[in-house]
Amino acid sequence: MTCRRLVLPVLCLLLAVLGTAGQAQAVGYRYWSFWDRNSTADTADTWVYATQGPSTARPSDGDVQGFRFSVSEDSKDSAKPRGAADFATICAKTPAREGSKRVGLVLDFGTPADAPSGSTPPRPRTACARVDDDATTADALAAVAKPLRYDTNALLCAIAGYPTTGCGEPVADDRPKASASPGEEAENNSADGDGKGGPSVGLLAGIAAVAALGAAAVWQARRRRD
Repeated sequence: MTCRRLVLPVLCLLLAVLGTAGQAQAVGYRYWSFWDRNSTADTADTWVYATQGPSTARPSDGDVQGFRFSVSEDSKDSAKPRGAADFATICAKTPAREGSKRVGLVLDFGTPADAPSGSTPPRPRTACARVDDDATTADALAAVAKPLRYDTNALLCAIAGYPTTGCGEPVADDRPKASASPGEEAENNSADGDGKGGPSVGLLAGIAAVAALGAAAVWQARRRRD
């Protein structure tokens, strides 16, 4: 009876630790993220995650906005658009016109690692949209990047027809994030063993420690019984 009291809790703990080893890593989502280009005289140009959706945001003439297709958990680790983001360059061939505004758009279709199965992402590109003064970002996007696809909740699913299927679906993120640098990827692989989603060194050490406790409990119980 003493043996069972000691061993069963240890075995339960061991099974719990082993169970976490087989679980998938954090789940991300495959979607188009929306960004504003923050340009001021005091700071360098930077991408800032938009606080509004493209259907409600109303950019001004001379603004630059970006879209990036990638897999991420949330806005904190979402990959930023790549490529040129200078308004003067993007809209160099689109002169100003009274009663309208020009919006520079950076469209980054992401990497093959983030693409849905069987899909190849187009190359990133820029476009200058000339739209009415009261137009939204969605209007600007529709002017230069059709066909667009939305779901029933008005979530932007596809730009210029990419991707052809899917919309914000969850993805088991068991690989380095698309926005990670080579150095960050190497660090992730080092922390997770071979980088293939297996148990980490710390987890294996924990399993070994629990197993040792179990063996000690069995030995102690037998000694008291004898």
